[in-house]
Amino acid sequence: MTTQPAPTRYDETARNVLGGELIPCSLDPVTGFYRNGCCETGPHDLGLHTVCAVMTEEFLAFSKSTGNDLSTPRPEFAFRGLKPGDRWCLCAGRWREALDAGMAPQVILEATHEETLAIVSLGVLKDHAVV
Repeated sequence: MTTQPAPTRYDETARNVLGGELIPCSLDPVTGFYRNGCCETGPHDLGLHTVCAVMTEEFLAFSKSTGNDLSTPRPEFAFRGLKPGDRWCLCAGRWREALDAGMAPQVILEATHEETLAIVSLGVLKDHAVV
């Protein structure tokens, strides 16, 4: 087993939805708007890629059916495609859309950026948290 390097943080002061330090979501695959493993956001992240979610078959199928295919490999973008169990920084609006359709994947609260709270309440996130 190889050891992955620690992610390079874009914003060392980033906070999670619980008010603590934002922890990495995934380095395998590498996720985040800044592709540093963290669900950080900034002025260029118009999609608000702030929800650290654990992929499921159901969610991946739902996302593909709504025009965001996350499961098909795209080698031209060095993207292997996601599979169930992978963690990925989702757009808060996309996660909310999946919630409304009954397809929301579980979230990692400590790795979900506090900006998500502008779209989804903490109570709802806690109801979908990995325990």
